[in-house]
Amino acid sequence: MPDFDVKPVIVTYTEILRKDNRCASKTRLIPHSNFGRLKSPRPHYLCGMLAKDDLQQRWWDLEARLVERFGKKPDMETVLFLIGIQEFGDIKEKFTKEQKQDLMHVAVCSLLSQSGYYELEAVDEDGWPHFKQLKPMPEMNMIDQENFLKDHILLYFEHNGC
Repeated sequence: MPDFDVKPVIVTYTEILRKDNRCASKTRLIPHSNFGRLKSPRPHYLCGMLAKDDLQQRWWDLEARLVERFGKKPDMETVLFLIGIQEFGDIKEKFTKEQKQDLMHVAVCSLLSQSGYYELEAVDEDGWPHFKQLKPMPEMNMIDQENFLKDHILLYFEHNGC
């Protein structure tokens, strides 16, 4: 066994099993001196939370890009609204309150379809997409729900550009 100067760091990370898209958490003991050199591949599909610091930094980076593009910092609802418009594909001068809620719903379903929770079922005569739920959402507290959604938003922008 190697001689450590300082205590090893216990790191939990999420690994994607590509065969069936399930997540598995693994814990490894990493010598403190090697911690900074640890490279973990970022999977194309994120069903688990990455380290909260990494998630927060990536979220701040996205916010900065959106501020640069639109001139002000968007909140979560605004980001969902923008994704909803993108997925709906029709930009109007004004949306009703109900249409704005529908656009945010389209955004959430589109985001979660990336990880197999929903799939596009049909598009109605007015151009509105309708989704079918494929599996139940995992039980999460409010903070975990927000981080889960942020992870999916970041993945969306990674694939669609921003």
